[in-house]
Amino acid sequence: MPSDPADLHVWSLPLRTRFRGLTVRDGVLVRGAAGWGEFSPFWDYDAEESAAWWRAAWEAADDGWPAPVRNRIPVNVTVPAVDAETAHRIVRASGGCRTAKVKVAEPGQSLADEVARLEAVRDALGPDGAIRVDANAAWDVDTAVSRLVALDRAAGGLEYAEQPVPGVDDLAALRRRTHVPIAADESIRRAQDPLAVARAQAADVVVLKVQPLGGVRACLELAERIGLPVVVSSALESSVGLAAGVALAAALPELPYACGLATAQLFTSDLVDRPFLPVDGMLEVRRTEPDPALLAGAAASPELTDRWRARVAAVRARA
Repeated sequence: MPSDPADLHVWSLPLRTRFRGLTVRDGVLVRGAAGWGEFSPFWDYDAEESAAWWRAAWEAADDGWPAPVRNRIPVNVTVPAVDAETAHRIVRASGGCRTAKVKVAEPGQSLADEVARLEAVRDALGPDGAIRVDANAAWDVDTAVSRLVALDRAAGGLEYAEQPVPGVDDLAALRRRTHVPIAADESIRRAQDPLAVARAQAADVVVLKVQPLGGVRACLELAERIGLPVVVSSALESSVGLAAGVALAAALPELPYACGLATAQLFTSDLVDRPFLPVDGMLEVRRTEPDPALLAGAAASPELTDRWRARVAAVRARA
């Protein structure tokens, strides 16, 4: 690991459209014996939570990853909380993705907005594509029950709903009241006890994200212990960080669902000359490293760089 935060490469990349309330994503790259890793916890993660992201970065940089059992990964296109016309265009330009994850429960939007978005996505995918929705824990159980009825109808059938409600108890209660399969995300990656989801029979699917869970090997161990089908998803990383998610998806014994790893499509630019963009709905399993010119062009402002250095110092102090 670098002895000084000044050794870190701080970057900032704009997004094509607002996503999770963000228009710009930023983070840090680190380099070790095995290659490059990314440290990019969202700013609402404190130093304690961010420690897992730091471990994941250094697993990538120093240790590398387990051997893959597949060389291509099926992926979904991610559709932000955009209007129907834009949603249709995003799916049609997705590089052949046959699965779409559609953001819902956006503040200021109505059920009618969500229905129109899902109908547009279904039209763009055709009858055989899969649609999943992600509410980021925004609903209570009663709201989720009623919303999922309408959204399931608009989509022509939902593959699953990702974290529609907060908390394991709410997930379990909702799962008993809807036929739509339930996927757990925040109840895994931000939980003191991620196995509680399985014990409570609160989900049909678990979403694993490498950085928040401490690395590829940590995720493989967790997947084995949970014993539920896994979808590997990104934490809105650059393609350097996405490589870790691809490595996890490549190493899992089974991969029954398309993964949420095509999020490089959400950026206007990247840090590598070959970003992880889908071809025929698939990503190639490979390592990647930043292009010096692109990394220089994405260099963060001095103020943001200082903020990241202070954050790294705080995390290192807990290591």
